[in-house]
Amino acid sequence: MSRGTLHILLVGENPDDELLLLSELKRQGYLIIHQRVAKKAAFVAALRNWSWDAVISDFVLPEFTGLEALKSLRQMGFDLPFIMVSGIYGEEMAVKVLKAGANDYLLKGNLSRLVPALERELEAAENRRRRQRAEGAMQYLAAIVESSDDAIYGKNLDGFIVSWNPAAERIYGYSAEEIIGKSINSLFPLRRTEELLEIMAAVRRGEIVSLPDTERQHQSGRIIPVSVTISPIKDSLGTIIGASAIARDITRQKQMERERQLLIESLTAKANDIHTLAGMLPICAACKRIRDDQGYWQMVEVYVSEHSDVVFSHGLCPECIQGYERQSVSPDQSKVL
Repeated sequence: MSRGTLHILLVGENPDDELLLLSELKRQGYLIIHQRVAKKAAFVAALRNWSWDAVISDFVLPEFTGLEALKSLRQMGFDLPFIMVSGIYGEEMAVKVLKAGANDYLLKGNLSRLVPALERELEAAENRRRRQRAEGAMQYLAAIVESSDDAIYGKNLDGFIVSWNPAAERIYGYSAEEIIGKSINSLFPLRRTEELLEIMAAVRRGEIVSLPDTERQHQSGRIIPVSVTISPIKDSLGTIIGASAIARDITRQKQMERERQLLIESLTAKANDIHTLAGMLPICAACKRIRDDQGYWQMVEVYVSEHSDVVFSHGLCPECIQGYERQSVSPDQSKVL
């Protein structure tokens, strides 16, 4: 029964040793893809040109040694299982090899431990890679949290804050030292107490809570309009152990909404004023005064100014200028002209 495919890099010059090692691996059900090298340059080239699962090296070669191969492998940054195989050296050499960084040391006359040792080291190497990937992901996530403009903080199921990013400090006013270990109650205005209880109950049920428009309380007591999303935090077994919150300050958004509403109200009022001037207006044929709703007669300028945003400026039209000039000319001057 096949147990999978292994890519093995063999370091040695003896073809018989190569067949012996491959036979043992195949006997245990593995399909082997391999390459054998005997010199350092070939070993380094093979490492760079192919992806290997493990290295199995002879201890002594004419132009190269297993310890040199091990040193080169580690210096190049490869985290591969390295198993040393020797035909003559015993326990003292095994200790030296293991201290140098080899994963195991076997004698050629007893290869029964080869597959168990290889499987153990392959699993250990994979676990190290998983851990490195997880640590890298955590570091990347931590960088995102630290640089976020949104407040991001965590709390346990008892409601005590366990993490606090710089944006949370900026929005709420509390430093991490001041707030971590304190109850989440300090962020909730009294009128939002029921909301807090509902959030904690939803988190325990494994639900995500989204509140696009709610309130929280600044350290100074000032009420802050915020948009908040609260998500359950689970451990590796899927058990809910707390909650994470992402909060965005929407003060500017609320201000813009108020300004928009005021603008709408202002435009509506102006439209209504203009509408009042659209009907029939009683106007005196002689003096051109307008009668208002209370029956008083007003100058046209006064009435229109009170019912609109019109601003009057006074001047003379060409006809009035000519009439004014005619009235200003004396009778004697007229005769002369």
